[in-house]
Amino acid sequence: MFIDGRTLPQGTVIETDIAIIGAGAAGITLARELRNGGRDVTLIESGGLDLDADTQALYEGQSGAVEYPLAESRLRYFGGTTNHWGGWCRPLLPIDFAGRPALEIPAWPLTRTDLEPYYRRAQSICQLGAFDFDDPAPWQARMNLVPMQLPGDELTTRFFIYSPPTRFGEVYRDDIVSAANVRTYLNSNVVEILPNAEASRIERLQLATLGGNRFEIRPKLCILATGGIENARLLLASHSVQTAGLGNGSDLVGRYFMEHVTAPGDVAAIALPDQTRVPYYYVHTPDVDHASMRAVLMPSDAYLARSNGLGTSLSIYEARKPGAEPKTDAQQLEPAVIALLRSLGGDAEQTGMIYGVACALEPVPSAENRVTLTEERDALGLPKSRLTWRPTRTERKALADNLGAMARAFGAWGGAVKILLTDGSDWADDEIGWGNHHMGTTRMGTDPRQGVVDANGRVHGIGNLLIAGSSVFPSCGPVNPTFTIVALAIRMADHIKGGSLG
Repeated sequence: MFIDGRTLPQGTVIETDIAIIGAGAAGITLARELRNGGRDVTLIESGGLDLDADTQALYEGQSGAVEYPLAESRLRYFGGTTNHWGGWCRPLLPIDFAGRPALEIPAWPLTRTDLEPYYRRAQSICQLGAFDFDDPAPWQARMNLVPMQLPGDELTTRFFIYSPPTRFGEVYRDDIVSAANVRTYLNSNVVEILPNAEASRIERLQLATLGGNRFEIRPKLCILATGGIENARLLLASHSVQTAGLGNGSDLVGRYFMEHVTAPGDVAAIALPDQTRVPYYYVHTPDVDHASMRAVLMPSDAYLARSNGLGTSLSIYEARKPGAEPKTDAQQLEPAVIALLRSLGGDAEQTGMIYGVACALEPVPSAENRVTLTEERDALGLPKSRLTWRPTRTERKALADNLGAMARAFGAWGGAVKILLTDGSDWADDEIGWGNHHMGTTRMGTDPRQGVVDANGRVHGIGNLLIAGSSVFPSCGPVNPTFTIVALAIRMADHIKGGSLG
C-alpha cells in the first residue's frame, strides 16, 4: 500500500514493528525481503514516484576541499539513486575485507565468505544473469572470450557484470504495493529520530512533509537507509538526547567518508601494433548468455601485498582505430601517443591502435573526510550537510604506481604506454573526478571506538536502531557499491527474520 504523507491528519501517530527510512536499493531490498511475513513494515520515502524539484532540493548543502555536487549526485524519490544508476556490479574481493594496517584501512567484521551467499542472492535482485566475476574460463567456454595474456603478475583481468540497470522503484514497485504487511509513506521526511532518555532504544520518529503536515511513527525496530551522506546527517541532527548526535559517542558519525577517485580525462595512453591484441570485451560490453559483461585490469593481490598499494579498476577504450583520424574527444591523446606508435616500428603508425585508460581508485579512509552540519536549514528546518572531501596523497601515489605496473606489462608485451597523470605528490583539482559513490560515514566496527555499527548494522549502544547502505562500509575497494549494498541488505533482513526486534 502506498500512502501520501501529505494526506495524513496533523499529529497522526503510527505504530509499526519495523520502520525503514529510505526507499532506495537498501530500503526496497529490505522491504521485499521482509514482505508477507508476520511483522508490520513501514517504508518511508522522502519523495514520490517521480522526481520533484522541491524534494530534490532537500539534498542541497555545502562542500569543502573539493567542490562536490551534493544534490546532483543523488536522487530523492521512490527507488532512490538506482533511478540513475549505471548498473556496474562486482563484489568486493577477500583482500578488501581483510584490512591493511599500514594504509590505515580497517578490516571488516565480516569476510567475503560471510557475504558470499548474499552476493549470490543479490545477483538475481540486480538482474545480472551470471556470477563469473573473476574467472575467465566460463566466458571463454561460452563465447571463446580469451583474456589478454599480459606478462608478469602485477595486473590481472577481472570482470564487471552489468545490471540492465535495475530501477528498483519501477521493477519492484508491485512487490511493495501488493505486500500485505508493508505500508509505504511517500512525500514523508524523517526530521528527527528520538530515543528514550537513556538513548538505549529508539521510541519515535518525527516526520514532516513539504506541505506542512507533521506526524509520528513509533517503531519497535528502526532501520536508517538514506545513503552515505544523509544517514550521517540525520544521526547528527537527532541530538535532542545525545547532544553530539545519535550513535556519536566516539565522534565517528560522519567521519571516514569515502569516494572513488576517477581522475577525469585519460590517465594513460596505450599504443599497440594492431587491434587484435586487445579482445573485444575489454573495450565493449557484449551480451553473453543473458549477461552483460566487461573485462577490466586490476592490480593483483600479490602485487598489492608487495607494493602496499591500493586497488584500481583500469578500463580500456578505443581512442583511435588504425589509420583513422582522431575522434574529437581524443584530440588530446594525439600529441602524447603518436610518438609511441612510431616507436613500435614498421607500419604501426597506420595499423596500430591507440587506447585510452580510465580509472576508479580505492580510497584511503581518512577521518578528515567527513559530513558535518551547517547553520543553514532546508525547507523542513533540518540543518544542511557539509561534505569535506579531498583524496589523499597516498591515493595519488598508488594510482601512479599502478599505472607504472600497467606500463611495464604492456611494454613487455610489445606495446608502449604514456602515463598522462601529471608529475606531483598531491592532487591537482582538475585531476579529481568521482563516481558519485558515498561510503563510510557510519562504518562497521567491533566496538564503539572503531565504528558506529556492529557487523549486523546495529548502532552500538542503541538496541533497536540499524543502519543499511554503503555508509557502513569500513573500506570499499575500487568497485561500485550498489551490489554490496544489496547483499548487506539481504543479510540484514535474514538477521531480523531470525531474531527479535532488539
